[in-house]
Amino acid sequence: MMSDNNYRPDNNREARPPYPPQQQGPQGKLVLGNFQQQQPPRPQAPPHHHQAGGPPQNFVGPQQQRPYSPPGSSPTAYPYQQPGQPGHVGNAPQAPAPRKKRNKRKIGCATTLVVLVVLLIFGIITTQRVLAFGSAISTESPTSTKTGYMTTGDRTNLLVIGYGGGKHDGANLTDSLVVISMIPSNQHTSLVSIPRDLWVQNPPNSGQFSKINVVYQSASNNGQNRTVGADTLAQKISLVTGMDVKNWMMIDFNGFKQFIDSIGGVDVYVPNAFNACYPKNDDAAKDASWIKVDFKKGNQHMDGATAISYARAREPLEVCGMGTSENQAELSDFGRSARQQLIIKAALGKIRDIATWPRFLGAMDALEQTIHTNMSLADLGLFSQKMDLNDPHTARIGLSTENVMAIDTSNDGQSIVVPRGNNWGLIPEYIKQKLYN
Repeated sequence: MMSDNNYRPDNNREARPPYPPQQQGPQGKLVLGNFQQQQPPRPQAPPHHHQAGGPPQNFVGPQQQRPYSPPGSSPTAYPYQQPGQPGHVGNAPQAPAPRKKRNKRKIGCATTLVVLVVLLIFGIITTQRVLAFGSAISTESPTSTKTGYMTTGDRTNLLVIGYGGGKHDGANLTDSLVVISMIPSNQHTSLVSIPRDLWVQNPPNSGQFSKINVVYQSASNNGQNRTVGADTLAQKISLVTGMDVKNWMMIDFNGFKQFIDSIGGVDVYVPNAFNACYPKNDDAAKDASWIKVDFKKGNQHMDGATAISYARAREPLEVCGMGTSENQAELSDFGRSARQQLIIKAALGKIRDIATWPRFLGAMDALEQTIHTNMSLADLGLFSQKMDLNDPHTARIGLSTENVMAIDTSNDGQSIVVPRGNNWGLIPEYIKQKLYN
């Protein structure tokens, strides 16, 4: 039986990252092209021979006659004609283009101008929509920065908080806690998952304890003040991991499902097959029935509902009377954490693809109700573009019983996760060792 008084971390002490800052690398510039229009060469005037000091070349003196114009021609016709035409005089220069061609040129210029105006209006409207989206989801101005627009050489940490959402019981329990840690200057990226059942002191310095997934719910007054709740949870994560976690992004699972659908689904490699029971509805008061989910090893294309069930499934088939689960290890808190990392990687990889951006713009209305963050849109966008989750050196760190964690039981009978030997120093030390691998 685990005693609540064995909790060791001092919630008042400031968490400092156990790793040294990195030096900022050189920044390059990308030249997208030259939009200067090329002008056609202006025709050269024909040579004129006259005596020095003579009259100007366009001057017609009283004794001079104009070139011959054939009967029926306009008296204002250009004096030079093409060879073979009436009125041709010597090797005179070519006549200017007919008026019909000049009209075509004018029509072409007008069409180009209309297209440019339409593109300009579309760009302004799109920019305004994007800025409005940034203001709606963030506590910061869309174009502001706390990171020097991701030019810092220091490690930048973003806590991604997944929760159920809605108004049912447990809607504000944070069942997914993943820290994305990235060095902007060299794009080195790591993922650190924190078990939702980790047993911590909550509220700080209260002598009371709960699972870490309750911290946001209690600090935010059940979702009434999301910023206070997320800040409190980030501080707790900093204390437990030894990482400097100031940035956070919250996303509810229903909204995340819509987001996955809006970008055309995600491609995920399933490393371990498993099956499980999954609630048909998050709100058991509406529908308490179960469905069976079954995932085979290998590459799979997942829509929103499939991706969420893959990330959240944890109940064995025995619970809903649908048979026996083939891989119980996948249904542990640690197995779920690993699967959540895979979904986050797939979703963020899809966002980085420029071909997805038009779909992303169409999903903004839904996402405004789904995402809440304390990073500006500029910082968040640059963060997602700089991180590299496909690098073979990317560290994927899951705190589990295979490394520094242990399963215990709280005084009130809950199954909880604690560090081995109740030694809380094991967690930051383990993360420090793995963060650069």
